[in-house]
Amino acid sequence: MPLALLALAVGAFGIGTTEFVMMGLLPDVADDLHISIPTAGHLVSAYALGVVIGAPLLAALTARMSRRTVLIALMVLFVAGNALSAFAPGNGSLLAARFLSGLPHGAFFGVGAVVATAMVPPERKARSVSLMFLGLTVANIAGVPAATLMGQHLGWRATFLAVGAIGLAAIASLAFLIPRDHAPAPAAGLRGELAALRSVPVWLALGTTVAGFGALFAAYSYVTPMLTDAAGYAETSVTLLLALFGVGATAGNLLGGRLADHSLRGTLFGGLVSLTLVLLLFPLLMRAQWSAALAVALLGMAAFVTGSPLQLMVMEKASAAPSLASSANQAAFNLANAGGAWLGGAALAAGFGTTSPALAGALLAVLGLGVAGAAWAVDRRSAPHTGRVVAAHLPEESGALHH
Repeated sequence: MPLALLALAVGAFGIGTTEFVMMGLLPDVADDLHISIPTAGHLVSAYALGVVIGAPLLAALTARMSRRTVLIALMVLFVAGNALSAFAPGNGSLLAARFLSGLPHGAFFGVGAVVATAMVPPERKARSVSLMFLGLTVANIAGVPAATLMGQHLGWRATFLAVGAIGLAAIASLAFLIPRDHAPAPAAGLRGELAALRSVPVWLALGTTVAGFGALFAAYSYVTPMLTDAAGYAETSVTLLLALFGVGATAGNLLGGRLADHSLRGTLFGGLVSLTLVLLLFPLLMRAQWSAALAVALLGMAAFVTGSPLQLMVMEKASAAPSLASSANQAAFNLANAGGAWLGGAALAAGFGTTSPALAGALLAVLGLGVAGAAWAVDRRSAPHTGRVVAAHLPEESGALHH
C-alpha cells in the first residue's frame, strides 16, 4: 500500500476528531457562551449541515481541478473553520464556523477515495479506501477522548486550535506524499457531473448508505443511557466503553476493506445481516456489563464492515463522476446520522424502553438489506453476465496518480 495513504488518513483523523468532539464539549461551550445545552446542540447540527451541503457542491465545483490540489485546498478550509471556531466570540459566530468546518468533510473523503483507489491495483481498491477511513475510526479511539480531556482542562477553544494543528499536519503530508496528477481531471463540467447522479443504481447505493448507517446511529446516539440505565455502568465508565466502539469500528473497517476486494456485494450483504443481528440482540446483551461492552464493540465492527463496500459501489455506479458520487455518499452518511438519531429518539419517546432504539435500528438495517437487494436485482437485469462489482471502471482516474 502506498505511503501516500497515510496523508489521507491524517486528514481523516482530524476530520473525525472535530466532528465527534463537540458532543463531549457541549457543557463547557454552553457554560462559556452562557447558552443552554440544547442550544449548544445546534453546533452539532451546523456541522452536519455543512457536510450535507458541502459534499456534493464542492466536489462538483472542483471537478476540473487536480485531485491533489483539491485535497490540499479542502484541508486549508478545514483549518480555517477550526481556527475561527477557536476564536469565535459568541454562539452565532461559532455556529457559522462549525458550518464552515463541515463544508470540506464530505468532499475530502469523496475525492480522497478516488485518489486512494487510483494509487493501487484493482484488487486492492477496497483496502485502500479502508486505510483512508482508518483515520476516522482511530479518531474515535484516541482523537476524540484526548481532545475532550484537553477541552475540559484547557478550555474548549484549545481543542479547536489542536484540531487545526492536525489539519496543518495533514496539509504538509498531502503536499509531500500525494503524487502530482499526471493526467488531467475530467472536463465534464458541473452539468456532466450532476448528470452522472441520475441513474437508479447510484440512488439505490446511496439509499443503502442512508438505511445501513441510519441503523447504526439509531442505536449509537442513545448508547449512553443504555449502558447506564440498562447495563448498570457508572457514567464515568462510558468514555472508555465508547472507545471500545472505536476499536470495533477500526477492526470492522479493515476487515471490510480486505473482504470487499474479494466480494464487494457479498461483504455488503454480510455486514448488513451482521448489523441486524447485533441490533436485535442488543436488549439481551444489555442485561449484563460484560455482554454490554461486547455489544458496543460488535456494533462498531458490524456497521463499519460496510463502509468501504458502499463507498466503492457508489463510485462504480457513477464512474463518469466518481468524486461527486463518493462525496454524495458522505452526505448520505450524515443524513443517516440525523435520521437514525431521530428514529431512535422516537422509539424512546413512545415509551418502548431504554433499548428500543436498537430495535428501531434493526428495522433500518432490514430496510438497508432490501435496498441493497433491489440494487443487486437491477444489476442482474442490466448486466446478467457481469462478475463481481468492483470500482475498476474509472477511466479518467486510471493511472493518473502514479509516481
